[in-house]
Amino acid sequence: MNEEYIDNVKHLIEQKDADKVKGLLIDLHPADIAELCNDLNAEEAKFVYRLLDNEIAADVLVEMDEDARKELLEMLPSETIAKRFVYYMDTDDAVDLMRELDEDKQEEVLSHIEDIEQAGDIVDLLKYDENTAGGLMGTEMVLVNENWSMPECLKEMRQQAEELDEIYYVYVIDDDERLRGIFPLKKMITSPSVSKVKHVMQKDPISVHVDTPIDEVVQAIEKYDLVAIPVVDSIGRLVGQITVDDVMDEVREQSERDYQLASGLSQDVETDDNVLRQTTARLPWLLIGMIGGIGNSMILGNFDSTFAAHPEMALYIPLIGGTGGNVGTQSSAIIVQGLANSSLDAKNTFKQITKESVVALINATIISLLVYTYNFIRFGATATVTYSVSISLFAVVMFASIFGTLVPMTLEKFKIDPAIATGPFIAITNDIIGMMLYMGITVLLS
Repeated sequence: MNEEYIDNVKHLIEQKDADKVKGLLIDLHPADIAELCNDLNAEEAKFVYRLLDNEIAADVLVEMDEDARKELLEMLPSETIAKRFVYYMDTDDAVDLMRELDEDKQEEVLSHIEDIEQAGDIVDLLKYDENTAGGLMGTEMVLVNENWSMPECLKEMRQQAEELDEIYYVYVIDDDERLRGIFPLKKMITSPSVSKVKHVMQKDPISVHVDTPIDEVVQAIEKYDLVAIPVVDSIGRLVGQITVDDVMDEVREQSERDYQLASGLSQDVETDDNVLRQTTARLPWLLIGMIGGIGNSMILGNFDSTFAAHPEMALYIPLIGGTGGNVGTQSSAIIVQGLANSSLDAKNTFKQITKESVVALINATIISLLVYTYNFIRFGATATVTYSVSISLFAVVMFASIFGTLVPMTLEKFKIDPAIATGPFIAITNDIIGMMLYMGITVLLS
């Protein structure tokens, strides 16, 4: 999908040469067509969609970037969205699409869906929080009753499979639609035809509740190496399943959000967002950083006499500030990662701080000794800068390590995204505290 290829497609669209454009698209995967549409404007993308089969068009729309898809949907009438796209989508994809529309257009689209069962499923799923298992699940799956015989089970599975694109697991339910197990396909071949499903099924499968947060769903799928996980309601009835491809999309989006949050962006932004959105996303932390810088200058301004007596002390201000910021970011990044993958529990705060203190002690000792050796050679053993910088560095590294550990674990306890603690917050705080420690220790030793 190089620039020459895209320019060729644009030229053919401009010429209204539908046959040649269709010829270029015919062998492409829906994801590749979506990539192409992302580089086209809405009118050009609309031209491409008119050339696609309904099922492929629906798959392409699902794969498009959110902003490009939203721009295209704004141009299309509700009836087209319903009959050309939603009708051919799995319910989880259809719900994701519907969430991008305003309430009035959602109602219009739903009114044009002729399959009442599908429309009902979409309405039901829209009621769930999009950050829970219920908001992520789809309802397309193969179900068998625990009391069915093998021939009956096979017949029903064939009928249900005709309506599905992929089959991940076959779920076993009872007469009240409660999840009882998973039916291994191997058993269907090796078990006698007189056997009932409940005698050969795998009992007590891993499942999640409709209100389970997405983070926990991701952890369950990763922990148990699943390709899909069933979703049950409050009384154990099977209501849907979440597949690994949907989870991967969520993992990617969460990773992007955390990275931007750690970089000091207050909201989710993309490179093609307008200037106003990018500015409002960046400005808050820049203003906080500016306030922190002013605070630092005010601290340093109170020590004019110290700098007059020991001007060489000014040379080490970047070292103190930079080291504190780096150490704090390292510590908080490790903690945030541990909290995210559940290898660390916020309940173990004291234990983790103790461990981090030992690591910080080793690092602080090594760094301080190296700086002391350098200053000893450069300024001599009796110079104030020789020992004040080393002691200050030791104190700053110890504080930054403990602070960088304590903050994200505290945020996690209060249900606040700990990724905040890996960004400017830690760097600014450690910079200010580092300067206070540096100047305070220098005055005491002068």
